Amino acid sequence: MINVRSVWPLATGELTGADLEEIYAYPADLDRPWVQVNFVASADGAVEVDTTSAALSHAADRAVFLLGRDLADVVLVGAGTARAENYRGVVAGAKRLERRRRLGFAGVPPIAVVTRTADLDPASRLFTETAVPPIVVTTDTADTRALEAAGAEVVRAGHDDVDLPRALDLLAARGLRRIDCEGGPGLFGRLVEADLVDQLCLTVAPLLVGGPAGRIAAGPHAVPRRLALASILVEDGFTFLRYRRATG
Repeated sequence: MINVRSVWPLATGELTGADLEEIYAYPADLDRPWVQVNFVASADGAVEVDTTSAALSHAADRAVFLLGRDLADVVLVGAGTARAENYRGVVAGAKRLERRRRLGFAGVPPIAVVTRTADLDPASRLFTETAVPPIVVTTDTADTRALEAAGAEVVRAGHDDVDLPRALDLLAARGLRRIDCEGGPGLFGRLVEADLVDQLCLTVAPLLVGGPAGRIAAGPHAVPRRLALASILVEDGFTFLRYRRATG
């Protein structure tokens, strides 16, 4: 049982599932790709404990994470995160399907993995435990024959490296405009550099981790992008921050 409450912009009692759906909804009538990024970090900024984010999470964080998938057309993830977290396809559970049907979606969203080299295991859960084929977002030069034989749809954008703006446009052309990015830091950093992030949903866990863990976004260039705070929710010491791209 979770008891998520809003503390800003309005302080309220416990939020319902319908309240959360409204808070985290994508803009209506999108005519372009719109990218939401989901991350959890510790209070001292660690993005992982022993290579995964599981130890930073919480039932409420998990609920917000799953809601992000339920409201999206596609789930975008970097290949390193897909391997480290042992990704599988989005589960087509009865509750999820009912919510998506009610909100106007058909089926479950595919997982789209960004990989320059297409270095993915066709025997992994990403390909063997999924209700819909995964999408491999890769380059013109990557050898994808084994992945296509395993059922993957391939989107090629860029020659030597993935051209993210082009990749997102190609996803949008397939009707996949509501994009829920689940990391990792390298992919997030590239989205920031290309100015492609429309919303950041950041869970701050009440933990101090220390150690060598990195940040939620990483890359070779610092490119500050102004955000506007959209909402603050809390539950059991966890803080759920939602930022939108600043305008004006």
